[in-house]
Amino acid sequence: MFERMREDVQSVFHRDPAARNTFEVLTCYPGLHAVWLHRLAHYLWAAGWKWLARMLSNFGRWLTGIEIHPGAKIGRRFFIDHGMGIVIGETAEIGNDVTLYQGVTLGGTSWNKGKRHPTLEDGVVVGAGAKVLGPFTVGAGAKIGSNAVVTKAVPAGATAVGIPGRIIAKLDDEQEAKRQAIAEKLGFDAYGVTQDMPDPIARAIGQLLDHLQAVDGRLEGMCGALKALGSDYCAKDLPPLCDKDFAGVKEQGDTPSV
Repeated sequence: MFERMREDVQSVFHRDPAARNTFEVLTCYPGLHAVWLHRLAHYLWAAGWKWLARMLSNFGRWLTGIEIHPGAKIGRRFFIDHGMGIVIGETAEIGNDVTLYQGVTLGGTSWNKGKRHPTLEDGVVVGAGAKVLGPFTVGAGAKIGSNAVVTKAVPAGATAVGIPGRIIAKLDDEQEAKRQAIAEKLGFDAYGVTQDMPDPIARAIGQLLDHLQAVDGRLEGMCGALKALGSDYCAKDLPPLCDKDFAGVKEQGDTPSV
């Protein structure tokens, strides 16, 4: 028991730079208090003391502002930062090294008994105000953005953002290099075309770049075939793109909207 408590305290230091010393963590972190009270409530729940477990859970909610049903299963080094307004349902399952921020709900979408709350695998991070609703799995190492509403499974290592939650696809290095190359060829500043750009804009621009790259490849092939037939159709160079032509667009893009 004391080993688990030491792990919990160390997890605070690892994930919250505001933590200064052990005494402060023990006395001023309601997320830690909520986890410890839940472990006792879960023990009582599993032993058949349902009412007593619910009363202890209710006391923990009053004391910390964090509501964890005693039936929920929680792994090691679970860290709740700030914590106010967090709700974790009865059939929720949380793995090791998971982090939740204030206002998170791990809820259900059905009134039927049985599994109705999400499962968070190891290393998941859920941002402030996010709602994860339904009996699905959020894969290991996944991240859910603040205020997202997620109602379907999130693959391991992926990021879900928005309402409803959308998965930001992670590109492989080869595809990213191709997009970067065609963007530079067209004179397009591709600094914003990354997996960190808000979805769905990044996905749309990325698909356009993929399409342009495919069209460019076809044209190169056609030109090669025409040259082999003795045609000089492709002898002329494409008109160059001048940075000055895009100066006004860049300046408008740099100016924040009011």
